[in-house]
Amino acid sequence: MKPAGKGARNTRRDGDTKGGRPGHPGQPAGRGKGRATALGSSRDKRSDERDDLGGTQVEGRQAVRELLIAGRRRVHEIWIANDRDASDIVEDIVELARANRVPIVEVSRKKLDYAARSEAPQGVLARADALMPVPFDALVKRRPGKPPFLVAMDGVTDPGNLGAVLRCCDGAGVDGVVLPRHRSVHVTPTVAKASVGACEHVPMALVGGLPTALAKMRDVGIWVVGLDDAADKSLFDLGELATEGICLVMGAEGAGLSRLVRERCDVIVSIPMRGRLSSLNVSTAAALATYEVARHRR
Repeated sequence: MKPAGKGARNTRRDGDTKGGRPGHPGQPAGRGKGRATALGSSRDKRSDERDDLGGTQVEGRQAVRELLIAGRRRVHEIWIANDRDASDIVEDIVELARANRVPIVEVSRKKLDYAARSEAPQGVLARADALMPVPFDALVKRRPGKPPFLVAMDGVTDPGNLGAVLRCCDGAGVDGVVLPRHRSVHVTPTVAKASVGACEHVPMALVGGLPTALAKMRDVGIWVVGLDDAADKSLFDLGELATEGICLVMGAEGAGLSRLVRERCDVIVSIPMRGRLSSLNVSTAAALATYEVARHRR
């Protein structure tokens, strides 16, 4: 993709920035002492106290590229390590940033890693507006010839798992993901990186209480299917149910489905385990479940 116009003016080196403090306006917040200022701002309130999904800092090459491609939110600045290896993805990022007039700042690898909040940011980091949720009613709305295909997360707090689930949902054609506002991870730098940018494309809704949201789904004719390793019914026995409006509910790591969420499910299914272990990681279970539904709906 060719840059639109002269983008070179949007690139500056680390020495051209004002100050070197993490948390300084125009710079990503880093670890250590300087991070308290950024985390104390209204932009970085606790995830269970705000109306957005987070995601103001995006790390990793694929995640930053998808951020720019999606164009859903304003990108303020991109940091790129000045000792980076030649990479087609990084070149894509540079061209996309210039085409969209997003400033590019070359910084040392040490400074970029210090500012990062995920492991191995791959020499690329972006600051953007927060990712906004879609209205819950828009996700459950029925459209002619296209029954809703949703996934709900019941108390999943591991960012790597949520990111991997979002990546699966994007690949399987899930229409949207429902996240509880409380006691659930939202979009962190680790989530964005693990999702490989899928968080920019998969619609997500925030709900005050997941049991109430599931009850509303049932009211509009969406089947609510919970996954639990102890269930007698198999995921592979869903049959025609998978072709109707459906929401797969994934339980938290270790704890599984909560009692109230389980009570709101129309059916509970398990993934048959043929080996010595009794369960799968939530992201692996989500991959199998979403693609099993997608297989019926093709």
